[in-house]
Amino acid sequence: MWLAHRGRRLAGVSQASVRKGGDGRLTAAIDPHDQGPQDACGVFGVWAPGEDVSKLSYYGLYALQHRGQESAGIAVSNGRQILVYKDMGLVSQVFDESTLESLKGHLAVGHCRYSTTGASTWHNAQPTFHPTETGSIALAHNGNLINTADLAEMLLAEELTATLDLRLPETSNDTSVVTRLLAHHPGQTVEERARDLLPQIQGAFSFIWMDEHTLYAARDPQGIRPLVLGRLERGWVVASETAALDIVGASFVREIEPGELIAIDEDGVRAQRFAEAAPKGCLFEFVYLARPDTIISGQRVHSVRVEIGRKLAKAFPADADLVIPVPESGVPSAIGYAEASGIPYGTGLVKNAYVGRTFIQPSQTIRQLGIRLKLNPLRDVIAGKRLVVVDDSIVRGNTQRALIRMLREAGAAEVHVRISSPPVKWPCFYGIDFATRAELIANGLTTEQICSSIGADSLGYIELDDLIESTEVPREDLCRACFDGEYPIELPDPTRLGKALLEVPVSNTALPVYNNP
Repeated sequence: MWLAHRGRRLAGVSQASVRKGGDGRLTAAIDPHDQGPQDACGVFGVWAPGEDVSKLSYYGLYALQHRGQESAGIAVSNGRQILVYKDMGLVSQVFDESTLESLKGHLAVGHCRYSTTGASTWHNAQPTFHPTETGSIALAHNGNLINTADLAEMLLAEELTATLDLRLPETSNDTSVVTRLLAHHPGQTVEERARDLLPQIQGAFSFIWMDEHTLYAARDPQGIRPLVLGRLERGWVVASETAALDIVGASFVREIEPGELIAIDEDGVRAQRFAEAAPKGCLFEFVYLARPDTIISGQRVHSVRVEIGRKLAKAFPADADLVIPVPESGVPSAIGYAEASGIPYGTGLVKNAYVGRTFIQPSQTIRQLGIRLKLNPLRDVIAGKRLVVVDDSIVRGNTQRALIRMLREAGAAEVHVRISSPPVKWPCFYGIDFATRAELIANGLTTEQICSSIGADSLGYIELDDLIESTEVPREDLCRACFDGEYPIELPDPTRLGKALLEVPVSNTALPVYNNP
């Protein structure tokens, strides 16, 4: 917990020492080596005098929990000071009624994290906080930067001439570097400093931050990660997805444009451009990352996924008795497949909703149960049936292999797998934690070989063109890098990329970052 007043830290207490939280590790519910694509983060900001902004933030983050499950935090300002409370674990594990009651103010920034740069530790939880010469700032980030090494070196150069200590020990994420750079703005306002700094940041970023009086938000020129603006009766909300607006009763106003910086205070909303827009929204948001009730680029994600299923049915028909989804992400496309094929839709797998995240690591005996910890077949439904099983993606193939084996043991006569994304062949450097390229099953095997490897009777992936057509977004406005290897932002040397980049020096020059203990 950080308490800041007039730019000076008055108290700094690790919440882990106050009350025990989780360890931040994802469970091995299905396979410890095949967790599938992991989201980057969810961000939420609210400016609403007279409202209970901490509880609004709590429910906003609750709606965004799918985007990150390692840690959660909320920063609140009452106009004089910023209080930050964060811990490892789910939103519902980190916050309780008494904690939220202690976070009083008129504006807030919240975050739920999945780590892409920097280890999963309390110190790397967000929002990040730093004092400035005139106050303090707290910042939350969704995405992943690709020039973090350059920014860290810039920070070192600025630190040498700074009267303010820009260091924040024991952090190793890209967000902390940006926070410290924003904090150093002699002779400038926070807004002026942001206007100068943002054009120098490369990669995917949807930033929401605040000082004691103003809420800010900015989106990278490519708009890779979503960010939306909403209106409350007595204020404004900024969030990763429209679903978070819905849960707090905010009306959707518009998406924050790529390359746009907005500021919200008692004078209203100000918007300005810090870079020309070059839209490259993440295509995988439509496939898996975003909630189905979210709207992206004017399209309801659920409707897009249903259309993907329809196209899958036309491109890869199957002589089958029942279409079943792999819950939950496979549900809309399975509905579309059943609708277009005329094959009945059914529930063949029951998901345990509470096993996807736990701080109790399973014993070896329990771990051997594998996928049964999360999914269990309805034997009476699938026994003797020829099944079409619809899933969102295949990463390493371990999950699908175990699933198909389980379905056959339950009596399935045939298992035809249909995937609502093209083969994932390339890693993401913009905020999705895929496996390395060498580990991606589609990178080394043909579709026929993958089908044989996972034990399916047939396998069909949606074609990239069909997927793009389903979104109704122009091809040139989408980032498709994980499918076709065409990265919209030029990547630096591989030695200047990676999750542990700031945990060791990126050059012979020592950087203003510190190893975690």
